[in-house]
Amino acid sequence: MDAGELLTIPGLWDFQYRYFAGSTASRFFNALKREGRIYGTQCPKCARVLVPARSFCDACYVDTDGWIETGPAGRLEIFTIVATQFPGLPPPPFVIGYVTLDGAGTAILNRIEGIDLSDIDAAARKLMGRPRVTARFSERREGRITDFVFVPLPA
Repeated sequence: MDAGELLTIPGLWDFQYRYFAGSTASRFFNALKREGRIYGTQCPKCARVLVPARSFCDACYVDTDGWIETGPAGRLEIFTIVATQFPGLPPPPFVIGYVTLDGAGTAILNRIEGIDLSDIDAAARKLMGRPRVTARFSERREGRITDFVFVPLPA
């Protein structure tokens, strides 16, 4: 069955809010902004380094204690190539992926840039090889996850 004309359904969300990041996320995002570095927190029970930093371990349900700098390089674990335009997102195609940074025990989601997407099938084959990537920080940082993207490391 053909979808026919693609519809836009009007709506209005008119509210303001402030997200309270808490002390752990605030420290994590301030390090992105001020230092251009990525830190994780370590679980005292299982020893995993959680990135982005979290105040408790999602596996052991205990408070984390130490702060450890990770990466900025790591391995692409899984990805998707976005080929459809969505409101508020960059023009397609682009890549989003989970990267496990060196020294981390969890993966962090972000954009992957520097991949030739002129042939999406060829790009997917290359990305399925789980290439090593590194964080490339923006010159003007705001303390958000968008302060950096991942780019491939030379083979």
